[in-house]
Amino acid sequence: MKIRAPDPEVQTDPILPMINVVFLLLIFFMLAGALHRIEALDVEPPVSASERSEVDQDAVVLVGADGRLAFGDTELDELDLQLRVLDLLAAQPETEIRLKADGRVEADRVIEVMELLSSVGVDEVIMLTLEPK
Repeated sequence: MKIRAPDPEVQTDPILPMINVVFLLLIFFMLAGALHRIEALDVEPPVSASERSEVDQDAVVLVGADGRLAFGDTELDELDLQLRVLDLLAAQPETEIRLKADGRVEADRVIEVMELLSSVGVDEVIMLTLEPK
């Protein structure tokens, strides 16, 4: 009995189904994966029964549990925060400033940040909270 050596063209065929499976898995994980914005500080807002929803993500001031500040995706000190908000309001006067503070931060720190924003001309600060479950 004589056994023939396999053709080189036939050896490449078994790899095609594996490539198909890899592409199908890639498409599945791209569709099933949840994408969300990464913030500069890990903030867990307090719970409230507020009727407003979080719509615009561009003008959000973050206050971390330890009192650190961030604007958008950049961590800042108080002076830099004032300058960034002042620049934003000069370019877009109708912008609503949202404040997203961690539920564990001291209330005095949140009031300090509100006064900081008020000193650069912010008339109204929208406090972001979570809906009760």
